[in-house]
Amino acid sequence: MPLIGLRNLVFTHGGPLLLDHVNLEIEPGERIGLVGRNGTGKSTLLKLMDGTLKPDDGEVFLSPGAQIRRLVQDVPQDITGTVREVVKLGRSNAEHADEEEWVADHTAEKVITRLGLDGDAEFSKLSSGMKRRVLLGQALVSEPDALLLDEPTNHLDIESIAWLEKFLKGYSGAVIFITHDREFLQSLANRIVEVERARLFDWVCDYRTFLDRKQAALEAEEREAALFDKKLAQEEVWIRQGVKARRTRNEGRVRALKAMREQRRQRREKMGNVTLSASEADKSGQLVMEVKNVTYAIPGRTLIDDFSTLISRGDKVGVIGPNGAGKSTLLKILLGELTPQSGTVRQGSRLQMTYFDQLREQIEEDKTVIENVAEGSDTVTVNGVNKHIYGYLQDFLFTPDRARQVARLLSGGERNRLLLAKLFKRPANLMILDEPTNDLDLETLELLEELLVNFEGTLIIVSHDRAFLNNVVTSTIVIEGGGEVREYVGGYEDYLRQRGTREEVVETSKPVQKGISTTMASTAQKKPAGKLTFTEKHELEKLPKQLEELEAQQAKLQEAMSDPSFFKRGQAEIAAEMQKSTEISQELTRLYARWEELEAKA
Repeated sequence: MPLIGLRNLVFTHGGPLLLDHVNLEIEPGERIGLVGRNGTGKSTLLKLMDGTLKPDDGEVFLSPGAQIRRLVQDVPQDITGTVREVVKLGRSNAEHADEEEWVADHTAEKVITRLGLDGDAEFSKLSSGMKRRVLLGQALVSEPDALLLDEPTNHLDIESIAWLEKFLKGYSGAVIFITHDREFLQSLANRIVEVERARLFDWVCDYRTFLDRKQAALEAEEREAALFDKKLAQEEVWIRQGVKARRTRNEGRVRALKAMREQRRQRREKMGNVTLSASEADKSGQLVMEVKNVTYAIPGRTLIDDFSTLISRGDKVGVIGPNGAGKSTLLKILLGELTPQSGTVRQGSRLQMTYFDQLREQIEEDKTVIENVAEGSDTVTVNGVNKHIYGYLQDFLFTPDRARQVARLLSGGERNRLLLAKLFKRPANLMILDEPTNDLDLETLELLEELLVNFEGTLIIVSHDRAFLNNVVTSTIVIEGGGEVREYVGGYEDYLRQRGTREEVVETSKPVQKGISTTMASTAQKKPAGKLTFTEKHELEKLPKQLEELEAQQAKLQEAMSDPSFFKRGQAEIAAEMQKSTEISQELTRLYARWEELEAKA
């Protein structure tokens, strides 16, 4: 017998149907990933399963005695008490009403130990990631047969996501979860249920196989719809011929045409895609940021200790590290919002910055979507093209009605799209993005990825999404705790490979960064004076070609180093290639600094 069953389920919030006579059966031990666009009803489906919502029609049934627990998307603000007290609350329900106190205490302690929690810690003082771990413990303490998880990786750092992934793989009950983290989805799900156009599409496979099968199904559906529309058009021509179409012997054909019209009317078209485009400003100078020996501490802890790096035009830099390690602090230092206690940050010339903040504080909560984006105008201009505000917002999937909604009533995904719409209309050649992927559906996330990969300016991105980092960034800054900050070539997987060989190979990361900064400083501190000499003019003319050739060599090396097989080579060969990359980086740094110097003098 199924653990959970949905039979002819119908549900609406008062508008179009969210779920239209859907059916689903969930067996014990299954790990089901729920996917679909923001607003299609994924969270609603979980709430129907655990009884928080009641269907308009149809039935939700559970196996006799089955217990279901749901982990909500956002951490409730009204929870107080110690971790032990919060976890134990999950045991105080009807199923355990008659058990003795010591049984509840013992069960709670087992869960606390299993999750690596401090039972005496005050819940309100924990980080968002630890709070979610405690709430998971509250769900587990009742020993449920099924866990319903709504965006369980939100606010978790990469280490915590990996821990949760491993934990859920070993969990004996059924897990039904919603996530935007593709690596998490691929690793955990053995069945995919897609919510689309008020229906459920069931795929018994992993996520990557689902993508392939989904594409094939869409192509078949498009072919079928085209054939249907062609036949309908032919029948419409026939009926317009008049008298002979109404003869008795043709009445069946007329009835068939009416049925086809109704079928076409009821066809639910696929939702449109988000259309992402960003206003790009004129190119910045070649130097974007020079960070030299920066240190920043808070009472009792050093967040960043003697960190140096150089960011050049076109770099796409990822920033990762545990929650609270100092990622957002580093961004604010780069933006100039915080002053380091020692060291310097030098910004390059002609920078136009856009900043996407993690807490979405740039959204004015009591203003509508239109008021937030249009700022008093009826049109917006993106890359020289004027668009009416409603048309621009429809590119971000805001219907006219939704565009007139106040921001505080939007869902997490809608708030994210609103901030993207607000920022992308501003010309920029440097984007600093703090957790831009939270709450985005998978299709929108992939479109954002494509936009950022093709963005010709410079990117600095804080993210815990491993697939996003692998697909977008060209280097990764890792805040490793205790103030130690290192830089690696490539995305997250490249960082893992290099971290494993770091101690065995020639000095990398931080020593390289110091060498870069020392070279940069020795050159950049020379102050330009007077006009260019004939020799300097000739030097300035040759520099772009020299830089282009060196960048091509560096790109070729980085491509080789990002190949998984690179770190399987002999240590001597790896060391030689990494040394060569370091020398090219130092020469590029010297030439960039010289270019800046001559350009300023000119």
